[in-house]
Amino acid sequence: MKKLRIGVVGLGHRGRELTKIASQFDQVEIAAVCDILPHNWYQKQWLSNMALSEMFPETAFYEDYDKMLSEANLDAVIVETGADIHAEFCIKALEKNINVLSDIPNVASLKEAEDLWKASLKSQAKIYTGANPNYQKFTILLREFYKKGLLGNPYCMEAEYIHWDLPGGEENIHLNENGDWRKLLIPIRYCTHSLGPLLTILDEELRKVSCFGTGQHADPSDYRGASGDDMMCAQFQTESGVVIRLMRNKRCRAQIGHHNYRVFGSEGYMERIERFSKPVIRYNSMKELDTDLKEIGGEFMPPAYADNPKAVGHDGIDYAMLDNFFMAIGEGKGEPITLKEGLAMTIPGIYAEESAKRGGQVLVMHYPWEEDWTTEIE
Repeated sequence: MKKLRIGVVGLGHRGRELTKIASQFDQVEIAAVCDILPHNWYQKQWLSNMALSEMFPETAFYEDYDKMLSEANLDAVIVETGADIHAEFCIKALEKNINVLSDIPNVASLKEAEDLWKASLKSQAKIYTGANPNYQKFTILLREFYKKGLLGNPYCMEAEYIHWDLPGGEENIHLNENGDWRKLLIPIRYCTHSLGPLLTILDEELRKVSCFGTGQHADPSDYRGASGDDMMCAQFQTESGVVIRLMRNKRCRAQIGHHNYRVFGSEGYMERIERFSKPVIRYNSMKELDTDLKEIGGEFMPPAYADNPKAVGHDGIDYAMLDNFFMAIGEGKGEPITLKEGLAMTIPGIYAEESAKRGGQVLVMHYPWEEDWTTEIE
């Protein structure tokens, strides 16, 4: 069996972890990696006490991304750079007809959305979106619940992503070791983890948005210098009238989180909530004899991977995401998240930021596959 030659660009915490998970697939060869900081490749990691260069002695290391694309004979590249610069790396790979798995958010502006969409149409390669929350247990069960007709028509949904952080930055400090994008990114722009799972049961895009920020109340010196709104709340609406409310934070002293979802349908209800640091999924349906609210575990692990000892990374959803990507580019199978789906969960955050700047003004959103697409926010 010919192995897929995979390259990874961006060896921060996320890039290093996906490199190790990807290497567990029999059909994959980690052919090359790239980072502008060589110590991410050569220095020992504190958990394993081994450097990636020791774990993958046959893998070529590059500091120059263009050189890696030209020399490494890759079948695909996994883009794990900072969230503010994904698009340019994806476009360069597509221009060389190299398949791409792009982490989210896919783009940082409407102009990048247009450029990436056009590049995907011109390329012989495929680009997919690395949105691992779409593979979590809640998302899988929500889709099944909806397809069986037990939910009915969704009419109101809620989501929140509260990434708590201790003053001084002790908590999750590894996430910020190689750059400042997490503390600089406007909170509502990181909306993909929340919107992605909910959009899987809608057959239309979000069309309107109004967003407000809370202002700054925490001392930025306590949170690695992060400034701007502590939290932001957005309300989205589809053309048919479905409403989604989203709350997203930049800093939070409350030790809660991370991901909560609530879905109200005409025939049923489903939620995933963190309760006393234990995630649970609760649901009911008016179409069942027993209409009482039922409760099951809300762990991330996708049911189909629960018995797979290799399924690791955010409780297995990283593995599931890579499995579907490798099946798609290698066999034409799997259920990878398309670029269109990725942009549909990314672009609303760009409009929401602009709405907040305009004092909560309701804005109409457009997407690059539509005839009335424009890179100007009207």
